[in-house]
Amino acid sequence: MRGLRSVALGVFVGVGSRDESVETNGISHFIEHLLFRGTDAHGALEIAQTFDRFGAELNASTSREVTEIYARVIDSHVPESIAVIGGMVRRPTWDDLDAEREVVLEEIAMYEDAPDDLVHDLIGEAVFPGDPLGRPVVGTTAVLESLSVDAIGAHHAAFYTAPNIVVAAAGSVDHDRLVALVESELGDIPTAARPALVDVAAASPPVRTLVARDTEQYHVCLGATGISRHDDRRFAGHLLDQLLGGGASSRLFQEIREKRGMAYAVYSYGSHYRETGHVGVYVGTREENLTECLAVIGAEIAAVADGRLEPDELERAKDG
Repeated sequence: MRGLRSVALGVFVGVGSRDESVETNGISHFIEHLLFRGTDAHGALEIAQTFDRFGAELNASTSREVTEIYARVIDSHVPESIAVIGGMVRRPTWDDLDAEREVVLEEIAMYEDAPDDLVHDLIGEAVFPGDPLGRPVVGTTAVLESLSVDAIGAHHAAFYTAPNIVVAAAGSVDHDRLVALVESELGDIPTAARPALVDVAAASPPVRTLVARDTEQYHVCLGATGISRHDDRRFAGHLLDQLLGGGASSRLFQEIREKRGMAYAVYSYGSHYRETGHVGVYVGTREENLTECLAVIGAEIAAVADGRLEPDELERAKDG
């Protein structure tokens, strides 16, 4: 990309919470944290200092299907960045495991103290009961406290393999030079295939889940299974999400927040997985408004399903 000096780098590993058992739920996310704790060539502080010295960003995230390690650096810092990231991916040492375990336990506690976050884990369990897709990405306290170095090493060895990793870059980067750098840092990574993929279980009957907390608001999600990332209907799904609850001009935002003043946060959302998906609506509101909010949500979903759209509504969604 001519005219740029910066480069965005990403290493994407095909592993997430859906690749875990009940006994290892949260291990993929825990490994993501541990990658920053040091490699055979760079300690944790050295990793942090390297990217601070660059004035650059280094971060990572874990989802239900992918773990990603990404950075944004000036082009002259690409070789050293790939050397550090390659070591994190290929040769982590699992140093300071117990200290990082405490960090993740605090993260779990943070989510449990935030009902507007916790409710999304609950709806996941309701939409995919008994399936890994319904389990929280961060895991649970009981599992995190029990994970051993051997279990962590085995999970990393099973999924951090060449056929299961994609490296991507954009910006001021030369393709051939990038390939050479990646080969130098990741060329010795094992080539074994990852464990077999397991499709989600069949759709279950509707489930209601309630967690009682002493809060000012009810935090409510309505959810259902959706469509996969390979389904061409996902484009129509994005438009549906946009006009239903995806922005300030969306139906739910206008009807519930702007016209009735019954909520600060209300929105729709969707996620696409390998063979299925998840669609939902969230609203946070006081008890006296809950019944009316749910009635409005139901009415707006029905109206869209019936094709009752305003003349420019679909065009706004497309432009958005």
